[in-house]
Amino acid sequence: MGNENIHIIIIDDEDMVRINLADFLEDEGYAVSHVKSGEEGLELIKKQAYNVAIVDMRLPGIDGNTFILKACAVQPALRYLIHTGSADYTLPEELKMLGILPASILYKPVQDMDIIKAGVVNLLR
Repeated sequence: MGNENIHIIIIDDEDMVRINLADFLEDEGYAVSHVKSGEEGLELIKKQAYNVAIVDMRLPGIDGNTFILKACAVQPALRYLIHTGSADYTLPEELKMLGILPASILYKPVQDMDIIKAGVVNLLR
């Protein structure tokens, strides 16, 4: 499967972070959508199938954990990469039960964008 068949959604309220991630992943050949809130993300995943969601934890409205829990009901096969600026973030038990591993947590700022690409590739295996 070529990257153009891989659909990624980015949910992050920081414009620069979201746009830089989207530009990087588009340059890698992925199909990328991006939104500022969990609510917008839920609306998109009701209309389009995605392979990977890159989710910030601190969002306006519903937080990233809540987004993931709700998104699982809409798209059970969706995989998650958590991208957070909270250095003390730990996975809640509900997300562990969904199969999300600590290796899927990336702490901002990510200095090397190849780490993001590697995270996506690992989730797709």
